[in-house]
Amino acid sequence: MADVRPFRGYRPPAALAAKVAGPPYDVLNSAEARRMAEGNPYTFLHVCKPEIDLPQGVDLYDARVYATGRANLDRFVAEGTLVKDGRPAIYIYRQKMGDHVQTGITALASVDEYDNDKIKKHELTRKDKEDDRTRHVDEQNAHAEPVFLTYRARPEIDAAVARETAKPPVYDFVADDGIGHTVWVVDDPQAVAEIQRGFAAVDVTYVADGHHRSASASRVRALRRSLNPKHDGTEPYNFFMAVFFPHDQLRIMDYNRVVLDLHGLTEEQFLARIGERFDVAPAATPRPEGPRRFGMFLGGRWFRLAAKPGTFPADDPVRGLDVSILQENLLHPTLGIEDPRTDKRIDFVGGIRGVGELERRCREDAKVAFLMHPTSVEQLMAIADAGKIMPPKSTWFEPKLRSGLVVRRIED
Repeated sequence: MADVRPFRGYRPPAALAAKVAGPPYDVLNSAEARRMAEGNPYTFLHVCKPEIDLPQGVDLYDARVYATGRANLDRFVAEGTLVKDGRPAIYIYRQKMGDHVQTGITALASVDEYDNDKIKKHELTRKDKEDDRTRHVDEQNAHAEPVFLTYRARPEIDAAVARETAKPPVYDFVADDGIGHTVWVVDDPQAVAEIQRGFAAVDVTYVADGHHRSASASRVRALRRSLNPKHDGTEPYNFFMAVFFPHDQLRIMDYNRVVLDLHGLTEEQFLARIGERFDVAPAATPRPEGPRRFGMFLGGRWFRLAAKPGTFPADDPVRGLDVSILQENLLHPTLGIEDPRTDKRIDFVGGIRGVGELERRCREDAKVAFLMHPTSVEQLMAIADAGKIMPPKSTWFEPKLRSGLVVRRIED
């Protein structure tokens, strides 16, 4: 069963919700965050990107950054920008992006389940980013931004959510990027218990996005447990804030690649080389029509690539992914990119930026771009179930969760 618990969240008054809610910390750089926060003292960027309130150029790991984040969160609470709910609650969070709608449940997840792999992972974490998130959580004494979890959809959970979302929400607004955000507070104990009973039939959940945030929750728990000789497992630090979405509502977009040069090859030589492992043809439209096919922009033209049978192990959940096929059959052998995590010649472009961004990059600083077919949620879960790790930059989830609509301080 999945351990899903209510908590007393800190939330903005309805009149401030749209001003407080901001993008998560890892989708903006410091300069972008400064521009977005200009003229808005309420934005949650002051908490999750606190370097914006320090001199430009300050090191992101400077002690002042963490202290400022804690001071800003304390100030938000003291001034009433965030107000603690009177009763433990589960928070239903709906997002609408064009025709796509997804509805999740914000609640506490169990660190024990994370440590015991009942909350499954599919990505490696970087130590520097994990250290950074751990320090933010520990110094703020808060899980300021939720982890994005998914689970195999259950009709009884869907039914319980439908009943609650038929009621008036506490927030309902459209952000500047056109994405709608709606929140309901479920604090009736019977309604909470009904949702918890639904999750009792969920065997495992999966980290969709937020591997560093979930890892930091585990590390903070280990730290505080080591300092608590009376630890019994019921302490607030044994849980972290997450949004649980059913898998059949999620949207994964393409995560595309641009490469800065052709590794010493002419365009003609490059096309001849990749033709050994891919069927290559001019494309009338750039977007690949299915898996194991790729759009390629080269020399101002779009091509369609199709992986030839026998060039990849179709029964391997990792090596059969499109990102693996491209890496093992083209990026590495032809363009010399051995490790896409560290090679400076490759860059990654989220599908939200559109095909035009790939063309722009090839006009300005890159030689070739690859438009991917999106990885599916089912592929993500199969890899996590197998205990394997996805290649880097395999998934791009949209819409992104807004931060600041519900905050969990580690005290309840």
